[in-house]
Amino acid sequence: MTVEAEIVRALGGLVDGRVYPDTAPEGTQLPFIVYQQVGGSPLEFLAGVPDKKNGRFQIEVWSKRRAEASGLIRQVEDIVRTDSVLLATTLAGALGTYDDVLNWYGARQDFSIWFSS
Repeated sequence: MTVEAEIVRALGGLVDGRVYPDTAPEGTQLPFIVYQQVGGSPLEFLAGVPDKKNGRFQIEVWSKRRAEASGLIRQVEDIVRTDSVLLATTLAGALGTYDDVLNWYGARQDFSIWFSS
């Protein structure tokens, strides 16, 4: 399974499977989670290609209420850090956000995840 599929597997239970890469489809019910790879720490060997890759993944939650968004991002952190496949490390604390056009509350956090190439 790809690291992206593992993220969906690990977090899907929080939002009834509404976990999407990059952006949610139009009309998606709140709350939902989006994720994207926003960098990483490459490994470089003099001989051969490493069997692991590192990705910096940003995971973002969206909700109609601040309390729900804040609670969801805390659950996301707990899950990705303890999931037996992802074993992510936290790169930064959660950051709250607000979309004043849609009237949505969000929170996002960055994680480092090692995965098979």
